[in-house]
Amino acid sequence: METCIIVALFIGFIVISIILAYLNSPSVKGRRGELHVGNQLVTLPNEYIVLNDVVLPTRRGTTQIDHIVVSPYGIFGIETKNYRGEIYGDDTREKWTQMIITDVTYRKSWKTYTYVTKSHFYNPVKQSLGHIYSLKDCLNDFGYIPMIPVVVFAGEAILSNVNSKYPVVYIENLVSTIRSYDKRYLSGEQVSEIVRRISSINVRETVKNKDHIQNIRNAVAEKNQKVRNGICPRCGGQLVLRHGKYGSFYGCSNYPKCKFTSEA
Repeated sequence: METCIIVALFIGFIVISIILAYLNSPSVKGRRGELHVGNQLVTLPNEYIVLNDVVLPTRRGTTQIDHIVVSPYGIFGIETKNYRGEIYGDDTREKWTQMIITDVTYRKSWKTYTYVTKSHFYNPVKQSLGHIYSLKDCLNDFGYIPMIPVVVFAGEAILSNVNSKYPVVYIENLVSTIRSYDKRYLSGEQVSEIVRRISSINVRETVKNKDHIQNIRNAVAEKNQKVRNGICPRCGGQLVLRHGKYGSFYGCSNYPKCKFTSEA
């Protein structure tokens, strides 16, 4: 009997461990973050149309956009991150840094030790800008439309070390950030037509996640190869070494027409 109880407890422990690992996996945490952001976006007035989880075809495959908000004041492409800890980054860095500081006190010695865990993730501003370029390609016959890349952190991240000329905001500030753009550019009919266009080319229902991930890997490999050869992957111009406020980086020779940058 005792053996059966021990075995049952062990199996229960294994099952709980698997469930917790799944719930804390990056993909599940990402989906939770997108759900929280979606719940915020539904509070926008009716003149703002929200499209969630959009996959658009591109010249290199596909690109996935967490949320698109189409309004008379412009189009907002929203990239969601569900992270905690201190976040370090700016517009020019290829990767941003997540730093988690944990204080642990051991009972026997009553000493407190500080553990610092660092990890890196692709620059979400660059990611969001890539989504905006894809939207521009899909809507290039509509004329000028303001398109704003927005990065929103839905977790417990601290953004005091983030420097960007684009909106990088906490989830509680997302709606107010979107509504701060108050100059009207589009009529209600134009908004509806843009929504119809995006919906008609959205391939989310036909593209499997694994195919989309492979498309991303192929695009990243192609981009990295061009950067190594000193070629701008966005417009084909030459990459030149520049020096900015936050250090050296490579920028496209066609600036300001092309604003591609890469770490030096």
